[in-house]
Amino acid sequence: MLKATLRSFLAHKGRLLLSALAVVLSVAFVAGSLIFSDTVTRTFDRLFASTAADVTVEPKNDLDSQIPTGATQTVPASLADRLAKVDGVAATHVDAAVENATVVDADNKSVGPTTGAPTIVTNWEVTERSPVKLTSGHEPRGDGEALLDADTAEKKHVGIGDTLTVQAQPGSFKVRIVGIATFTTTNPGAALLFLDTPTAQTKLLGSPDAATSVSLDAAPGVSDTVLKQRVAAELGTRTYELKTAEEQAKSSSEQLGGFLDVIKYVMLGFAGIAVLVGIFLIVNTFSMLIAQRTRELGLLRALGADRRQVRRSVLTEALLLGLVGSTLGLAAGIGLALGLIKLMSAFGMNLKSTEMVVGWATPVSAYVVGVGVTFVAAYLPARRAAGVSPMAALADAEIAGVGRPLRMRAVVGSVVGVAGVAALAGCAASSKTSTAASLLGLGVVLTLIATVIAGPLLVRPVIRVLGGAFPALFGSVGRMSQRNALRNPRRTGATAAALMVGLALVGGMSVASASMTKSFDQQIDKTLGADFVIQNSNFQPFSQELTDKVRGTDGAGLVVRQRFTPVAVRLPDGKRVETTAAAYDPRLDEVAHVTYAQGDTAAALGDGRIAMDRKFAKEHDVRVGSTVPVEFPAGRNTRLTVGALTDQDSGDGFGMQGGLFFGFGTIEKYVPGGQDSALYVNAASGTTPDRLRTNLEKALDPYPQVQVRDQADYKKLIHDQIAVLLYLVYALLGLAIVIAVLGVVNTLALSVVERTREIGLLRAIGLARRQLRRMIRLESVVIAVFGAVLGLALGIVWGVCIQQVLALQGMKALAVPWGTIIAVVVGSAVVGIVAALLPALRASRMNVLAAIAHE
Repeated sequence: MLKATLRSFLAHKGRLLLSALAVVLSVAFVAGSLIFSDTVTRTFDRLFASTAADVTVEPKNDLDSQIPTGATQTVPASLADRLAKVDGVAATHVDAAVENATVVDADNKSVGPTTGAPTIVTNWEVTERSPVKLTSGHEPRGDGEALLDADTAEKKHVGIGDTLTVQAQPGSFKVRIVGIATFTTTNPGAALLFLDTPTAQTKLLGSPDAATSVSLDAAPGVSDTVLKQRVAAELGTRTYELKTAEEQAKSSSEQLGGFLDVIKYVMLGFAGIAVLVGIFLIVNTFSMLIAQRTRELGLLRALGADRRQVRRSVLTEALLLGLVGSTLGLAAGIGLALGLIKLMSAFGMNLKSTEMVVGWATPVSAYVVGVGVTFVAAYLPARRAAGVSPMAALADAEIAGVGRPLRMRAVVGSVVGVAGVAALAGCAASSKTSTAASLLGLGVVLTLIATVIAGPLLVRPVIRVLGGAFPALFGSVGRMSQRNALRNPRRTGATAAALMVGLALVGGMSVASASMTKSFDQQIDKTLGADFVIQNSNFQPFSQELTDKVRGTDGAGLVVRQRFTPVAVRLPDGKRVETTAAAYDPRLDEVAHVTYAQGDTAAALGDGRIAMDRKFAKEHDVRVGSTVPVEFPAGRNTRLTVGALTDQDSGDGFGMQGGLFFGFGTIEKYVPGGQDSALYVNAASGTTPDRLRTNLEKALDPYPQVQVRDQADYKKLIHDQIAVLLYLVYALLGLAIVIAVLGVVNTLALSVVERTREIGLLRAIGLARRQLRRMIRLESVVIAVFGAVLGLALGIVWGVCIQQVLALQGMKALAVPWGTIIAVVVGSAVVGIVAALLPALRASRMNVLAAIAHE
């Protein structure tokens, strides 16, 4: 049996090749994502471990915000002298580093990276842990001198002697580059500008006695943990946060982890799609091969092979396929990881391919995925093979089973489908986002399974409609192509299922993205009343200097500031909620349309007052007049009275949990030194918006980081951000289509082999080569369009349910992108034509006599 299995595998290696490609793709994405993330993690772990001080003293930060606030928390620089006296401290270093500054060149072009990495302006303090070393020029000496890292200098064409402008929180100042510093470790992609320590403290932090942290070196024989305990005894832990080198490195790695997780999960998403679609392909391939080998299997049974041996033989072929596919996929994954490393280098993250990490988990995962997928996919065909009777050796052809198996599919598919529909209905009816999202996930999984199970039952009614015009358009060739697609519903359903999965995903996300776009457009029209909004291009805050510049622009009338801060509120129901609050100038009504359930803007922005979203207030037993304790950064606390409740048709008010906002007096009192995140500007009387825009853009030319946007620009910004998600979905669709095409090619190729004698007879009675190719192409097209129709119908239902979940967050508009839907159907027909090219060509080249004589 083993010899027979190996011979069978080698005899059908051409037919199994396309199935192996699906395994290769899925394994490649799994292995590539693991290798890349392991390499980046290991590289940065080394960087953080080698550059972290033995103990770091930082300002304590109990509140965290997902929205940048621009405020820089500091500690007294005098702590360095105080801590130098602690037993076990060998040396202390004052750190003055900020990431909220912008550096521009003489042409008013930003010197910072455009890939999302930060621009860090810091003090020059050379230690054995420094990530850079001076390679040309000299260190900064006094006000007006700076060093720039070599990577940024090369990319932005900055050299020694050039003048740059630093736009920091206290104000802008110019520096002359007097030296270049080169990274001794991995460059994380950031731009680094170095000043001498007194200048950094004064120009970046606004005080010569301020520091962002103090770094301590432990004396020989003193561990980091012991030193941390001694420093804690000296300072306490209520005001300052103390971290050992290991804790600092871990904290930095966790911050990087969010970026890595995005890449990893995207690639694993591709792997998941490849696995899911590949299963259909492999099931179909093995089912057809077993059907074609019915007589062969019957002979084996007649010669004494039992059911277990036949089943084991088929599963052994699957394992061989999985091993070959996994090995090739692992090699492809290494190549994919190498490509990602090169891509990251192009974006400024200089990873070294020589330091690529291939951990033990990577090959294990690769073979588990590859072998597991093929084994699972081949199990049902193997059971079917084991059921072949010895009498099948006497049969001339395989007879498709259309009786009990299809009835069983109808029962199981109906039960699962009803459960899926019930879950989706529950999602649409739910009033809680978490419940609705859970029911949505369950409903999507169940309806997808039900459609796959019941797909063969839909083949005959749907394809009769889709191919109804074929006889009239193409005559007998069209009629035969339609009947060929109807001949084996299970096979047609399994072939179309691969395409259906990808198109269901696209249909659902297209409806969701179109609905999000329409909802945001309506929200912008409803709420934004200013002529222009001034914002940083990456939503980072900007300095007071820029605000003053806008206010002084000719034609600028009302200017309303927006500023964010992290807060924690203790609510009457006993819950403590950490969120982000906004602050606005008094005349907010003139630049934004805020809908109030109770109170008004004056009550919301008054001294000692706060406003919140009506739904949030109701959930936590808050009413107008309630007093709530509010915690601000740096341990500042107060009690604010609820002056107004808003009703913005949004679960989170202004886009943050609770929709909290208050007046500028409150934020300046409890969060001094913050930066504005946006400016809402109206044209002064007698100035047209177009004229004001020209004046604003001219005034803000030295600030390349900010943009002047009107309503149309704001909508475009939102559309572009949503489009990024849609592009990812289209990429997933592309992968699904590639594998689905392989599936259609495989099915048609095996079908041509199966129908060799039939094709020979058709050719003998006068069917031309061109007609034969057309028949196979039409069969392929109707199968592809069948998969597209099922997938898009399912996807539209999913999309409507996703929109119901989004509606709980205020995005209530529903939009179905019919243009995209129609384009996908047409594209599916094209996919069908492409997939049929090789099988049709092969069929048309058959020798007629040899085909008739084929057994």
